Amino acid sequence: MTKNGFSEVIIGSSGGIDSALAATLAVDALGPGAVHTLTMPTRYSSAGSVADSKALAANLGCRFSVVPIEATFESFLETLGPLFHGTPPGVAEENLQARIRGTILMGVSNKFGGMVVATGNKSEMAVGYATLYGDMAGGYAVLKDVYKTLVYRLARWRNRDGVVIPEAIIDKAPSAELRPDQLDTDSLPPYDILDAVLEEYIECDRTVDEVAALGYDRELVCRIARMVDRNEYKRRQAPPGVKITRKGFGRDRRLPITNRYLSH
Repeated sequence: MTKNGFSEVIIGSSGGIDSALAATLAVDALGPGAVHTLTMPTRYSSAGSVADSKALAANLGCRFSVVPIEATFESFLETLGPLFHGTPPGVAEENLQARIRGTILMGVSNKFGGMVVATGNKSEMAVGYATLYGDMAGGYAVLKDVYKTLVYRLARWRNRDGVVIPEAIIDKAPSAELRPDQLDTDSLPPYDILDAVLEEYIECDRTVDEVAALGYDRELVCRIARMVDRNEYKRRQAPPGVKITRKGFGRDRRLPITNRYLSH
């Protein structure tokens, strides 16, 4: 932050564990005066998520702002209404919210000279469970090489001498909150299984058959491997971040952005 002339870091605080850990790391590294967290609720944001974001900022002693984006989201839906007419709502509408948030974070960055810290973890980046030009926006991605299961372990470790990250954030089921009653497990396998397969496929360079031979369902391994392979183009556009594993994306695991090799 200092070497690149930024005065602070800016973090989108969703009330989830990833942004909570990212904000905590930022405060530990820079001090509370150099961290500004923003929560940007829409119709799908739970009251608990806003309250949990506020409680986290209070525990950290950092600056906190609420920037509602419901009116902006509604305006986007109206603008795109003629083009989207006759189609069922889906990922396009969900991702509008993430992209509005990314735009706001970058706007605050431009105005006040802060660097946006992206909060996505390695599990999400591996399978493409992230929005280009949305939650992937930023100058630095502190959790880029941290699997989701390790995110939970780090959060509990950070709370070892007293609660900093509210227990409600650690205990809640992960959700992007981009549609009603959404959970990460609607789109992904449970993180303990997903991360185990990802570590074998990515860190250990095992083939689908080799991973399946370890006792995992082959169809599930194929599905995960396909998600990893087809989302290389997203990872190439992600901000740089901390490397803690043997196979950090963008440095150690270099594959073509796209190919027609059908290995699964």
